[in-house]
Amino acid sequence: MHAYGSLADDFYVNMNLNTEMQLPAGRETVLGFFERVQKAYPAMRNFYTRENGDFVLEEDKEQGHQRWLSIEPRRVCSGHVNPQDIHTATEQHMLVLQLIPYMLSVSPLDCEALDFMMGFDFSYSGNHDALVAEALGTGPAVEGMLDIAGAQVLNFEPSVTVSLEETCRRQARLMVETRTNAYQVRRGEYPEDQISVYFTVRQYGSLEAGASFEETFVELREQCEHLMESYVVDQVLRPLAQAIATK
Repeated sequence: MHAYGSLADDFYVNMNLNTEMQLPAGRETVLGFFERVQKAYPAMRNFYTRENGDFVLEEDKEQGHQRWLSIEPRRVCSGHVNPQDIHTATEQHMLVLQLIPYMLSVSPLDCEALDFMMGFDFSYSGNHDALVAEALGTGPAVEGMLDIAGAQVLNFEPSVTVSLEETCRRQARLMVETRTNAYQVRRGEYPEDQISVYFTVRQYGSLEAGASFEETFVELREQCEHLMESYVVDQVLRPLAQAIATK
């Protein structure tokens, strides 16, 4: 398990490619694409169609780690839950990006956005929003609201997006997602559920002339890992893990 896996209950590395045009949905094209990926990862043997028409190929969930791949009308998603290391996950994503131009007829010109995303799930039975506010802080502008007599935090999901260069075509986004609702707070009954932290580096728009999906993805990964180590691990992930451990 990668070192990031020790910070949360589950850790995952995803690639998302959003396209401007509709992706092919023909039986032969979709099955041919999935069969080619399955040759590299034979354990990805569970194929099904969601009610909304998305196509999914995945490994069994029970083993504690899982590869998965989906084709939506205008998006291809590739993910690896609890990979042994980041390279193991990105090998899968690179294979998908290498195949997409030839098997799904997707050109770098057709790119609406390309993502490298790292996600972390923390299991916690309690008020998620209150815990996040305690672990990460609310800032002086709103912290006084927490001192209102009888107040309980009902929603606190910090999110920030920053541009990484002048054109704003490359961006980084940090988002915390909680799953506590007002009914649970009112009753004081909290089932164990996940607090999720997502950190994404995204490239918007058609790729530069001569650039490939794989080359761009490598750049996104390098930036994501650098920013994670500099601004997310010690500032967000460790405080959340420590706050949960003390409850």
